[in-house]
Amino acid sequence: MSAAWDKKARDIVILDVGSINDVTDFIVICSADSDRGVKTIADNIGKKLKEMGMRPLGIEGYTHARWVLIDSGDVVVHVFHEPVRELFDIEGLWIDAPRVKIPFLPEIAHERQGVAEDRV
Repeated sequence: MSAAWDKKARDIVILDVGSINDVTDFIVICSADSDRGVKTIADNIGKKLKEMGMRPLGIEGYTHARWVLIDSGDVVVHVFHEPVRELFDIEGLWIDAPRVKIPFLPEIAHERQGVAEDRV
């Protein structure tokens, strides 16, 4: 999910839902602090899929960029503007789904925080 992280996505969560539904195997949820950020993240995910030779089956919500859903079959990505994410609470709907550990995230988060501290 580095495509989202590369564009400053926040609070990335990956849910393994393959054993509890027939639609997809994984749901990725992330946030941005603005509508523009939502579009930037969604664009980069689309770009990375294209580089991998894949096309999304569908993209919803891009025009208003409050909640963009990208369906690539095995993975469905939800990119939220932060207040909208709280309102819909997708993680709460899939509370029984195991969370997938993202091994690179803590290391990169620490680096990102260091960069921000250097700018202060």
